[in-house]
Amino acid sequence: MNEIQFKFIAPEDILVILPLMKKISTVKDEDLLKSRIIEMAGQNYKCLGIYDSNNLIGICGLWFLTRHYCGKTVEPDHVIIDDSYQGKGIGKMLFDWIFDFCRENGIEGTELNTYVENTRSHKFYYNLGYEILGYHFLKILD
Repeated sequence: MNEIQFKFIAPEDILVILPLMKKISTVKDEDLLKSRIIEMAGQNYKCLGIYDSNNLIGICGLWFLTRHYCGKTVEPDHVIIDDSYQGKGIGKMLFDWIFDFCRENGIEGTELNTYVENTRSHKFYYNLGYEILGYHFLKILD
C-alpha cells in the first residue's frame, strides 16, 4: 500500500466509479445504473475517489444539503473500498478527511444511512461518534 490519497472525481469522469458501484448496487441493468450515476453528478453531489498511487481503490459519494434541524450537512453515501484494502484503516482515514473538509467549508455536520444487516458498519460509525436518530424508509412508486 503506497500513499493513500483522496480526490474529487470530475463530473465528466464520473463513470470511472461504475466497477466499484456495481459491487453494491441492487440495480443490475448497467445502462440504468450509468444513467443514474450521470444524473447524480449533475446534482448536489460529489464523488470522492480513494487512490493508492493512481489506482482507484474506493469511492464515497457526498451529498450536500441544508437540513432545518442541523444546518449544512454532508451525507456520505455508497462508501466502497476494494476488498483487498479493507481492514487497513482506510475507512477511518476517509472519514477524517471528510470531517476536516466539512470544518474547512463551514459544514455543520454529517449524517448517513446504512443497511440494517450491515452490522460491521454500525460498529464503525458508532466508533466515529455517529448516533442513530431514526429509521430510513423507502417506497418505490409503480
